[in-house]
Amino acid sequence: MTLRDLTLAEMRDGLKAKKFSATELAKEHLDEIEKTNAHYNAFITITREHALAQAAQSDAKLAKGAGGAIEGVPIGVKDLFCTKGVLTTAASHILDGFKPQYESTITTKLWNEGGVMLGKVNLDEFAMGSGNLTSFYGHVKSPWEKDGKALVPGGSSGGSASAVAARLAPVALGTDTGGSIRQPAAFCGITGIKPTYGRCSRFGIVAFASSLDQAGPIARNVRDCAIMLNVMCGYDPKDSTSANLAVPDFEKALTGNIKGKKIGIPKEYRPDGIDPEINAMWDKGIELLKSLGAEVVDISLPHTSYALATYYVIAPAECSSNLARYDGVRYGLRVTPEGGGLTDMYEATRAAGFGAEVKRRIMIGTYVLSAGYYDAYYKKAQRVRWLIAEDFRQAFEKVDAILTPTAPSAPFGFDYKPSNPVEMYLNDVFTVPTSLAGLPGISIPGGLNKDGLPLGLQLIGKAFDEETVLGVAYALEQAIGFTAKPQKLAGAAA
Repeated sequence: MTLRDLTLAEMRDGLKAKKFSATELAKEHLDEIEKTNAHYNAFITITREHALAQAAQSDAKLAKGAGGAIEGVPIGVKDLFCTKGVLTTAASHILDGFKPQYESTITTKLWNEGGVMLGKVNLDEFAMGSGNLTSFYGHVKSPWEKDGKALVPGGSSGGSASAVAARLAPVALGTDTGGSIRQPAAFCGITGIKPTYGRCSRFGIVAFASSLDQAGPIARNVRDCAIMLNVMCGYDPKDSTSANLAVPDFEKALTGNIKGKKIGIPKEYRPDGIDPEINAMWDKGIELLKSLGAEVVDISLPHTSYALATYYVIAPAECSSNLARYDGVRYGLRVTPEGGGLTDMYEATRAAGFGAEVKRRIMIGTYVLSAGYYDAYYKKAQRVRWLIAEDFRQAFEKVDAILTPTAPSAPFGFDYKPSNPVEMYLNDVFTVPTSLAGLPGISIPGGLNKDGLPLGLQLIGKAFDEETVLGVAYALEQAIGFTAKPQKLAGAAA
């Protein structure tokens, strides 16, 4: 067993007990990243010198018995978070060479509490994708394989999930707009939580859809997610949507006791054609909750079937507005056609800088916001979004949390060729409703399918009740006892 096999909690406690140093921890992770990143492509930028300098500072603090909540712990940062003086790309060609002059609120909190940045991890371009297939910097591979063939890690936070599953980092930052933390966590056999919208600051995160985007951690278990959330959450006056609420001690919520908790099971999450192994895993989770003393309650979320269509009107609309700022004038890529004017420069820069999926979503969003279509599409979608949120509100009058599958399938291979983009969008069918309602949701490993690939279970909670979500997830995690690792880790035995 290496230091890389330790969980975040074990690293935190081991550093405080001086069993190893932050520098040793950082070096072991960095060496493995440099050895295997050509295979996984999980990192866009590796910040070795920066990490070692942070680790040295942590060692000095730890030697004095001081330090923050995660002092000396190595972290991967999704390349959607602005990091001062460090290349920040959103995995897009259009941000070539962009080095922010400021730090995001979330990463500032991490560094203030002693986190060590290993580097910036890969993602779907501008967080638009469900397989980490749209990055300008190439596909990310999961450490999980099927018949010796590479699998996608999920998306958009695929680099974060792959890095954590491959033991390149104990934890990584992700963002979740429609499932981009939860679905990759499910695909990679690890844990990820999307907090309530407004719980974590969005300041300094490259925006995709501003009414949906939310930061969260991807880690190997529920406890590590709770530790990270305690550092990440909190009011930020720089973000107008940040909730001015006290942050509870999430780690204290992990008691393992969920006796008397009412867990809702929505009938709409068993659509026709769902993989029977997903249903079987879900049923096993239900039985385990009952054995833990929870009461299982059948509920209905009647507008679930409209969620995906609603999301793919609202998110592209906000994307088309947010991405208008990338024009080649102020930062990033600039393509200037010979003899062309300002408009020609705009067009050439955006044509070269954005990938196909980003262009598709910009065009959809521009269309649904245009005169004559705004009422028919965008305004109607916002009304349906309210109905979806109301479904959850009514359900939570009867239950404390809701259990569903995270994704409708196991991870798929790079050779999967959808007949149209909507097939890929269906990967988010179970996660999107939670995002539209702004609720907290966590994915934990639910087991393996017949091919030995991970499947995820999702727990959804009331707004700003991450404590219950984490508490139920922890109890269920302990009951499931998932210990499986990827069949083969590049450069090392599993």
